[in-house]
Amino acid sequence: MADVNRGNRPLSPHLMIYRPQWTSMSSIFVRITGIGLLLGSILVVWWLIAAATSESAFGFIDGLLRSWFGDLIMALATWALFYHMFGRLRHVIWDFGYMLDVDKSELFAKAMVLISFLLTAFVVIVL
Repeated sequence: MADVNRGNRPLSPHLMIYRPQWTSMSSIFVRITGIGLLLGSILVVWWLIAAATSESAFGFIDGLLRSWFGDLIMALATWALFYHMFGRLRHVIWDFGYMLDVDKSELFAKAMVLISFLLTAFVVIVL
């Protein structure tokens, strides 16, 4: 049996010791936006099915999506789409071996946030 000296082994650091980094938080938000996009796509499919079934069903979901709440949901879904797209693009760039330095990776994570908000504002205001 192996000699296991448990008294002198270092303990694994707890997650609360680490401060959140741009790259880790960006990765977490890419996953969250992916789930949000799935839920948003369910609303779009619901809208399409309601349009194909009956006028009352379509009136309900169409009224919901055209309300202030629907506008908020669609604006958040637009932001999630842009953010998730840039997150996937970042991983493709990493797969090719570029921007793997910590400074460049954090800069790209900050740019993802800024550009996704700017593109969302453009879509909401202009389109």
